[in-house]
Amino acid sequence: MRKNLLTRSIAVLSGVAMLTALAACGDNTAAPTGDASSNTASGETISGEFKGAGASSQQSAVDAWRAGYTAQNPDVQIGYDPSGSGAGVSTFLTGATEWAGSDAALSADQVEQSKSVCAEGTAFDIPVYISPIAVVFNLKGVSDEGKHVNMDAETIAKIFDGKITTWNDPAIQDQNPDLELPATPITVVHRSDKSGTTQNFVSYFIDTVPDAWPYELGENWPNEVGQGAKGTSGVISTVQQADGTIGYADFSQVGDLGTVAVKVGEEYVEISADAGSKVIDDSELDSSAEGENRVVVKLNHNTTAEGAYPIVLVSYDIACPAYKDADTAKFVKSWLTYVVSEEGQQTASQNAGSAPLPDSLRETVMKSIDAIKTE
Repeated sequence: MRKNLLTRSIAVLSGVAMLTALAACGDNTAAPTGDASSNTASGETISGEFKGAGASSQQSAVDAWRAGYTAQNPDVQIGYDPSGSGAGVSTFLTGATEWAGSDAALSADQVEQSKSVCAEGTAFDIPVYISPIAVVFNLKGVSDEGKHVNMDAETIAKIFDGKITTWNDPAIQDQNPDLELPATPITVVHRSDKSGTTQNFVSYFIDTVPDAWPYELGENWPNEVGQGAKGTSGVISTVQQADGTIGYADFSQVGDLGTVAVKVGEEYVEISADAGSKVIDDSELDSSAEGENRVVVKLNHNTTAEGAYPIVLVSYDIACPAYKDADTAKFVKSWLTYVVSEEGQQTASQNAGSAPLPDSLRETVMKSIDAIKTE
Protein backbone atom coordinates (compact mmCIF):
# COMPACT_ATOMS: atom_id res chain seq x y z
CA MET A 1 0.00 0.00 0.00
CA ARG A 2 1.06 3.60 -0.07
CA LYS A 3 3.75 4.71 2.28
CA ASN A 4 1.21 6.42 4.52
CA LEU A 5 -0.49 3.08 4.99
CA LEU A 6 2.77 1.60 6.24
CA THR A 7 2.92 4.17 8.98
CA ARG A 8 -0.75 4.45 9.85
CA SER A 9 -1.48 3.38 13.41
CA ILE A 10 -4.53 1.25 14.05
CA ALA A 11 -6.07 0.94 17.50
CA VAL A 12 -6.04 -2.67 18.49
CA LEU A 13 -7.90 -3.92 21.49
CA SER A 14 -10.13 -6.74 20.37
CA GLY A 15 -10.97 -9.06 17.69
CA VAL A 16 -12.09 -12.31 16.40
CA ALA A 17 -12.71 -12.48 12.71
CA MET A 18 -13.07 -15.56 10.65
CA LEU A 19 -13.82 -16.62 7.15
CA THR A 20 -14.34 -20.27 6.96
CA ALA A 21 -15.99 -22.17 9.69
CA LEU A 22 -13.74 -22.31 12.67
CA ALA A 23 -12.19 -25.00 14.66
CA ALA A 24 -9.88 -25.20 17.54
CA CYS A 25 -6.16 -25.03 17.91
CA GLY A 26 -3.35 -24.30 20.32
CA ASP A 27 -2.39 -21.63 22.78
CA ASN A 28 -2.55 -18.82 20.22
CA THR A 29 0.25 -16.59 21.35
CA ALA A 30 0.48 -15.42 17.75
CA ALA A 31 3.51 -13.51 16.62
CA PRO A 32 2.98 -10.20 14.76
CA THR A 33 4.51 -11.78 11.67
CA GLY A 34 1.55 -14.09 11.25
CA ASP A 35 3.66 -17.24 11.58
CA ALA A 36 1.26 -20.17 11.25
CA SER A 37 3.59 -22.35 13.29
CA SER A 38 2.61 -20.40 16.41
CA ASN A 39 -0.80 -22.10 16.47
CA THR A 40 0.25 -24.85 18.83
CA ALA A 41 3.29 -23.22 20.38
CA SER A 42 2.29 -24.14 23.95
CA GLY A 43 1.36 -27.71 23.12
CA GLU A 44 -2.25 -27.08 24.19
CA THR A 45 -4.78 -28.94 22.09
CA ILE A 46 -8.12 -27.41 21.19
CA SER A 47 -10.98 -29.53 19.94
CA GLY A 48 -14.56 -28.90 18.99
CA GLU A 49 -16.88 -27.74 16.27
CA PHE A 50 -16.92 -24.12 15.11
CA LYS A 51 -19.16 -22.44 12.57
CA GLY A 52 -18.95 -19.47 10.28
CA ALA A 53 -21.11 -18.12 7.48
CA GLY A 54 -21.07 -15.43 4.83
CA ALA A 55 -19.35 -14.47 1.60
CA SER A 56 -19.66 -17.07 -1.13
CA SER A 57 -16.68 -15.47 -2.86
CA GLN A 58 -14.45 -16.90 -0.13
CA GLN A 59 -15.66 -20.47 -0.49
CA SER A 60 -12.70 -21.82 -2.47
CA ALA A 61 -10.24 -20.12 -0.12
CA VAL A 62 -12.10 -21.32 2.97
CA ASP A 63 -12.05 -24.89 1.70
CA ALA A 64 -8.28 -24.66 1.23
CA TRP A 65 -7.74 -23.00 4.62
CA ARG A 66 -9.88 -25.60 6.33
CA ALA A 67 -7.81 -28.42 4.85
CA GLY A 68 -4.53 -26.79 5.85
CA TYR A 69 -5.66 -25.87 9.34
CA THR A 70 -7.26 -29.19 10.26
CA ALA A 71 -4.21 -31.06 9.01
CA GLN A 72 -2.34 -29.33 11.83
CA ASN A 73 -5.29 -29.50 14.24
CA PRO A 74 -7.11 -32.82 13.61
CA ASP A 75 -9.46 -32.47 16.60
CA VAL A 76 -11.14 -29.43 15.12
CA GLN A 77 -14.20 -29.49 12.89
CA ILE A 78 -14.95 -26.36 10.87
CA GLY A 79 -18.19 -25.54 9.10
CA TYR A 80 -18.80 -22.65 6.74
CA ASP A 81 -22.11 -21.73 5.10
CA PRO A 82 -21.47 -19.61 1.95
CA SER A 83 -24.88 -17.96 2.31
CA GLY A 84 -23.70 -14.53 1.17
CA SER A 85 -22.17 -11.58 3.00
CA GLY A 86 -25.43 -10.05 4.19
CA ALA A 87 -26.84 -13.32 5.47
CA GLY A 88 -23.55 -14.24 7.12
CA VAL A 89 -23.29 -10.97 9.05
CA SER A 90 -26.93 -11.23 10.11
CA THR A 91 -26.35 -14.77 11.39
CA PHE A 92 -23.24 -13.69 13.29
CA LEU A 93 -25.14 -10.84 14.93
CA THR A 94 -27.64 -13.33 16.32
CA GLY A 95 -24.84 -15.28 17.98
CA ALA A 96 -25.44 -18.39 15.86
CA THR A 97 -21.90 -18.43 14.42
CA GLU A 98 -18.49 -17.60 15.80
CA TRP A 99 -17.51 -15.38 12.89
CA ALA A 100 -18.71 -14.10 9.53
CA GLY A 101 -17.08 -13.65 6.16
CA SER A 102 -18.14 -10.49 4.36
CA ASP A 103 -17.22 -8.72 1.15
CA ALA A 104 -18.34 -5.46 2.74
CA ALA A 105 -17.09 -3.76 5.87
CA LEU A 106 -19.41 -3.49 8.86
CA SER A 107 -21.79 -0.55 9.00
CA ALA A 108 -21.85 1.64 12.10
CA ASP A 109 -25.20 0.09 13.05
CA GLN A 110 -23.80 -3.44 12.75
CA VAL A 111 -20.84 -2.53 14.95
CA GLU A 112 -23.28 -1.29 17.58
CA GLN A 113 -25.45 -4.42 17.28
CA SER A 114 -22.42 -6.63 17.92
CA LYS A 115 -22.32 -5.53 21.56
CA SER A 116 -25.09 -8.04 22.21
CA VAL A 117 -23.07 -11.04 20.98
CA CYS A 118 -19.51 -10.21 22.02
CA ALA A 119 -18.44 -10.86 25.62
CA GLU A 120 -17.09 -7.32 25.67
CA GLY A 121 -16.41 -4.56 23.20
CA THR A 122 -17.63 -4.58 19.61
CA ALA A 123 -16.94 -6.76 16.59
CA PHE A 124 -14.17 -5.86 14.20
CA ASP A 125 -13.40 -6.67 10.59
CA ILE A 126 -10.01 -7.53 9.10
CA PRO A 127 -9.15 -8.22 5.44
CA VAL A 128 -8.28 -11.86 4.81
CA TYR A 129 -9.04 -12.38 1.13
CA ILE A 130 -8.23 -10.08 -1.78
CA SER A 131 -9.45 -10.94 -5.25
CA PRO A 132 -10.34 -9.13 -8.45
CA ILE A 133 -14.01 -9.10 -9.45
CA ALA A 134 -14.34 -10.39 -12.99
CA VAL A 135 -16.82 -9.04 -15.49
CA VAL A 136 -17.63 -12.40 -17.07
CA PHE A 137 -19.42 -13.05 -20.33
CA ASN A 138 -20.54 -15.85 -22.62
CA LEU A 139 -20.51 -14.85 -26.29
CA LYS A 140 -20.30 -17.33 -29.13
CA GLY A 141 -17.26 -16.75 -31.32
CA VAL A 142 -15.51 -14.65 -28.69
CA SER A 143 -15.46 -16.18 -25.19
CA ASP A 144 -15.42 -19.72 -26.56
CA GLU A 145 -12.26 -18.82 -28.47
CA GLY A 146 -10.52 -17.47 -25.39
CA LYS A 147 -10.79 -13.81 -26.38
CA HIS A 148 -11.16 -10.85 -24.04
CA VAL A 149 -13.38 -7.84 -24.71
CA ASN A 150 -12.10 -4.34 -23.89
CA MET A 151 -14.40 -1.94 -22.03
CA ASP A 152 -14.08 1.28 -20.08
CA ALA A 153 -15.99 2.02 -16.89
CA GLU A 154 -18.78 3.97 -18.58
CA THR A 155 -19.50 1.17 -21.04
CA ILE A 156 -19.68 -1.46 -18.31
CA ALA A 157 -21.95 0.77 -16.21
CA LYS A 158 -24.33 1.41 -19.11
CA ILE A 159 -24.55 -2.31 -19.90
CA PHE A 160 -25.51 -3.13 -16.32
CA ASP A 161 -28.01 -0.26 -16.33
CA GLY A 162 -29.67 -1.47 -19.53
CA LYS A 163 -28.51 1.48 -21.66
CA ILE A 164 -26.36 -0.69 -23.97
CA THR A 165 -28.28 -3.76 -25.10
CA THR A 166 -26.41 -5.46 -27.96
CA TRP A 167 -22.86 -6.74 -28.22
CA ASN A 168 -22.09 -4.84 -31.43
CA ASP A 169 -23.10 -1.48 -29.97
CA PRO A 170 -20.58 1.16 -31.16
CA ALA A 171 -19.56 1.85 -27.54
CA ILE A 172 -18.21 -1.73 -27.37
CA GLN A 173 -17.15 -2.24 -30.97
CA ASP A 174 -15.07 0.96 -31.10
CA GLN A 175 -12.96 -0.30 -28.18
CA ASN A 176 -12.46 -3.66 -29.91
CA PRO A 177 -11.46 -2.92 -33.51
CA ASP A 178 -9.86 -6.34 -33.92
CA LEU A 179 -13.01 -8.23 -32.95
CA GLU A 180 -16.09 -8.83 -35.06
CA LEU A 181 -18.82 -8.57 -32.46
CA PRO A 182 -22.28 -10.02 -33.21
CA ALA A 183 -25.64 -8.25 -32.80
CA THR A 184 -26.52 -10.70 -30.06
CA PRO A 185 -28.71 -9.16 -27.32
CA ILE A 186 -26.97 -8.62 -23.98
CA THR A 187 -28.49 -10.37 -20.98
CA VAL A 188 -27.29 -8.99 -17.65
CA VAL A 189 -26.93 -11.43 -14.74
CA HIS A 190 -26.62 -9.99 -11.25
CA ARG A 191 -26.76 -11.23 -7.67
CA SER A 192 -30.28 -11.77 -6.33
CA ASP A 193 -29.13 -11.97 -2.71
CA LYS A 194 -27.67 -9.30 -0.48
CA SER A 195 -24.02 -9.32 -1.48
CA GLY A 196 -20.77 -7.61 -0.64
CA THR A 197 -19.59 -8.52 -4.14
CA THR A 198 -22.40 -6.39 -5.52
CA GLN A 199 -21.41 -3.51 -3.24
CA ASN A 200 -17.76 -3.74 -4.32
CA PHE A 201 -18.76 -3.96 -7.98
CA VAL A 202 -21.09 -0.95 -8.07
CA SER A 203 -18.74 1.12 -5.90
CA TYR A 204 -16.39 1.05 -8.89
CA PHE A 205 -19.04 2.84 -10.99
CA ILE A 206 -19.84 5.34 -8.25
CA ASP A 207 -16.18 6.27 -7.86
CA THR A 208 -15.24 6.37 -11.55
CA VAL A 209 -18.36 7.29 -13.59
CA PRO A 210 -20.99 8.63 -11.19
CA ASP A 211 -22.91 10.33 -14.01
CA ALA A 212 -23.44 6.95 -15.68
CA TRP A 213 -24.60 5.17 -12.51
CA PRO A 214 -27.55 6.95 -10.82
CA TYR A 215 -27.86 4.58 -7.84
CA GLU A 216 -26.75 4.64 -4.24
CA LEU A 217 -24.20 2.22 -2.86
CA GLY A 218 -25.62 -0.93 -1.30
CA GLU A 219 -25.43 -4.71 -1.07
CA ASN A 220 -28.65 -5.24 -3.05
CA TRP A 221 -28.76 -4.97 -6.83
CA PRO A 222 -30.30 -1.52 -7.47
CA ASN A 223 -32.26 -1.86 -10.73
CA GLU A 224 -34.58 -4.21 -12.63
CA VAL A 225 -32.18 -4.90 -15.51
CA GLY A 226 -31.46 -8.53 -16.37
CA GLN A 227 -31.99 -11.50 -14.11
CA GLY A 228 -30.82 -12.39 -10.63
CA ALA A 229 -28.95 -15.45 -9.42
CA LYS A 230 -28.07 -16.46 -5.88
CA GLY A 231 -24.45 -16.50 -4.83
CA THR A 232 -21.26 -16.42 -6.86
CA SER A 233 -21.88 -19.94 -8.16
CA GLY A 234 -25.39 -18.98 -9.22
CA VAL A 235 -24.15 -16.07 -11.33
CA ILE A 236 -21.47 -18.20 -12.97
CA SER A 237 -23.93 -21.03 -13.71
CA THR A 238 -26.49 -18.65 -15.23
CA VAL A 239 -23.91 -16.92 -17.44
CA GLN A 240 -22.67 -20.32 -18.64
CA GLN A 241 -26.14 -21.37 -19.76
CA ALA A 242 -26.91 -18.79 -22.45
CA ASP A 243 -25.21 -16.94 -25.30
CA GLY A 244 -24.94 -13.17 -24.84
CA THR A 245 -24.91 -13.14 -21.06
CA ILE A 246 -22.73 -10.93 -18.89
CA GLY A 247 -22.30 -10.83 -15.11
CA TYR A 248 -19.83 -10.19 -12.30
CA ALA A 249 -18.20 -12.69 -9.97
CA ASP A 250 -15.15 -13.41 -7.88
CA PHE A 251 -12.16 -14.30 -10.06
CA SER A 252 -11.70 -17.67 -8.34
CA GLN A 253 -14.85 -19.07 -9.98
CA VAL A 254 -14.57 -17.71 -13.53
CA GLY A 255 -13.57 -21.00 -15.15
CA ASP A 256 -13.67 -20.91 -18.96
CA LEU A 257 -15.91 -17.85 -19.29
CA GLY A 258 -14.70 -14.76 -21.09
CA THR A 259 -13.56 -11.77 -19.05
CA VAL A 260 -13.57 -8.05 -19.75
CA ALA A 261 -10.24 -6.20 -19.88
CA VAL A 262 -10.91 -2.91 -18.06
CA LYS A 263 -9.53 0.43 -19.20
CA VAL A 264 -7.09 2.08 -16.78
CA GLY A 265 -5.54 5.28 -18.03
CA GLU A 266 -4.77 4.62 -21.68
CA GLU A 267 -4.44 0.83 -21.45
CA TYR A 268 -6.79 -2.12 -21.05
CA VAL A 269 -5.82 -4.39 -18.17
CA GLU A 270 -6.76 -8.07 -18.14
CA ILE A 271 -7.81 -9.55 -14.85
CA SER A 272 -5.25 -11.37 -12.68
CA ALA A 273 -4.39 -11.69 -9.01
CA ASP A 274 -1.22 -9.68 -9.55
CA ALA A 275 -3.12 -6.88 -11.31
CA GLY A 276 -5.61 -6.79 -8.46
CA SER A 277 -2.91 -6.55 -5.81
CA LYS A 278 -1.52 -3.43 -7.49
CA VAL A 279 -4.73 -1.57 -6.61
CA ILE A 280 -4.31 -2.55 -2.95
CA ASP A 281 -0.76 -1.18 -3.04
CA ASP A 282 -2.20 2.07 -4.39
CA SER A 283 -4.94 2.36 -1.74
CA GLU A 284 -5.21 3.55 1.85
CA LEU A 285 -6.99 2.49 5.02
CA ASP A 286 -10.42 3.98 5.62
CA SER A 287 -10.12 6.35 8.57
CA SER A 288 -13.92 6.68 8.78
CA ALA A 289 -14.32 3.07 9.98
CA GLU A 290 -14.88 3.64 13.69
CA GLY A 291 -14.33 0.91 16.26
CA GLU A 292 -11.44 -0.88 17.94
CA ASN A 293 -9.22 -3.14 15.81
CA ARG A 294 -11.06 -2.50 12.55
CA VAL A 295 -8.87 -2.63 9.45
CA VAL A 296 -10.87 -1.46 6.42
CA VAL A 297 -9.32 -0.76 3.01
CA LYS A 298 -10.50 2.25 1.01
CA LEU A 299 -10.00 1.10 -2.55
CA ASN A 300 -8.59 3.55 -5.08
CA HIS A 301 -10.85 2.72 -8.03
CA ASN A 302 -9.43 5.68 -9.93
CA THR A 303 -5.93 4.26 -9.84
CA THR A 304 -3.65 4.93 -12.78
CA ALA A 305 -0.96 2.54 -11.58
CA GLU A 306 0.52 0.61 -14.48
CA GLY A 307 -0.94 -2.88 -14.83
CA ALA A 308 -3.53 -2.36 -12.07
CA TYR A 309 -6.96 -3.99 -12.41
CA PRO A 310 -9.35 -1.59 -10.62
CA ILE A 311 -12.40 -3.75 -9.77
CA VAL A 312 -11.29 -5.57 -6.65
CA LEU A 313 -13.01 -7.33 -3.80
CA VAL A 314 -11.54 -7.08 -0.32
CA SER A 315 -13.25 -9.68 1.83
CA TYR A 316 -13.21 -9.50 5.60
CA ASP A 317 -13.52 -11.81 8.57
CA ILE A 318 -15.74 -10.41 11.29
CA ALA A 319 -15.30 -11.51 14.88
CA CYS A 320 -15.52 -10.45 18.49
CA PRO A 321 -12.62 -9.14 20.58
CA ALA A 322 -13.75 -11.42 23.41
CA TYR A 323 -15.97 -14.51 23.56
CA LYS A 324 -17.97 -15.98 26.41
CA ASP A 325 -16.28 -19.34 25.81
CA ALA A 326 -12.49 -19.45 26.20
CA ASP A 327 -12.01 -22.34 23.75
CA THR A 328 -13.90 -20.42 21.08
CA ALA A 329 -11.66 -17.40 21.58
CA LYS A 330 -8.53 -19.54 21.39
CA PHE A 331 -9.73 -21.18 18.23
CA VAL A 332 -10.66 -17.92 16.54
CA LYS A 333 -7.32 -16.38 17.36
CA SER A 334 -5.47 -19.44 16.11
CA TRP A 335 -7.60 -19.76 13.00
CA LEU A 336 -7.19 -16.15 11.98
CA THR A 337 -3.47 -16.34 12.59
CA TYR A 338 -3.30 -19.23 10.12
CA VAL A 339 -5.57 -17.54 7.56
CA VAL A 340 -3.47 -14.36 7.33
CA SER A 341 -0.09 -16.09 7.66
CA GLU A 342 2.17 -16.37 4.62
CA GLU A 343 1.28 -20.07 4.47
CA GLY A 344 -2.45 -19.42 4.63
CA GLN A 345 -2.36 -16.63 2.07
CA GLN A 346 -0.26 -18.72 -0.31
CA THR A 347 -2.71 -21.61 0.09
CA ALA A 348 -5.57 -19.32 -0.89
CA SER A 349 -3.62 -17.94 -3.82
CA GLN A 350 -2.88 -21.42 -5.18
CA ASN A 351 -6.43 -22.72 -4.76
CA ALA A 352 -8.59 -19.64 -5.29
CA GLY A 353 -6.44 -17.32 -7.41
CA SER A 354 -6.49 -14.58 -4.76
CA ALA A 355 -3.81 -11.99 -4.15
CA PRO A 356 -1.82 -12.45 -0.91
CA LEU A 357 -2.07 -9.70 1.70
CA PRO A 358 0.77 -7.17 1.35
CA ASP A 359 3.27 -7.51 4.22
CA SER A 360 2.45 -4.06 5.58
CA LEU A 361 -1.25 -4.87 5.71
CA ARG A 362 -0.61 -8.27 7.33
CA GLU A 363 1.34 -6.60 10.14
CA THR A 364 -1.59 -4.29 10.87
CA VAL A 365 -4.08 -7.15 10.75
CA MET A 366 -1.99 -9.26 13.15
CA LYS A 367 -2.20 -6.52 15.77
CA SER A 368 -5.97 -6.92 15.74
CA ILE A 369 -5.75 -10.71 15.97
CA ASP A 370 -3.22 -10.54 18.81
CA ALA A 371 -5.69 -8.39 20.78
CA ILE A 372 -8.27 -11.19 21.00
CA LYS A 373 -8.68 -12.17 24.63
CA THR A 374 -8.32 -15.90 25.26
CA GLU A 375 -8.69 -15.98 29.05
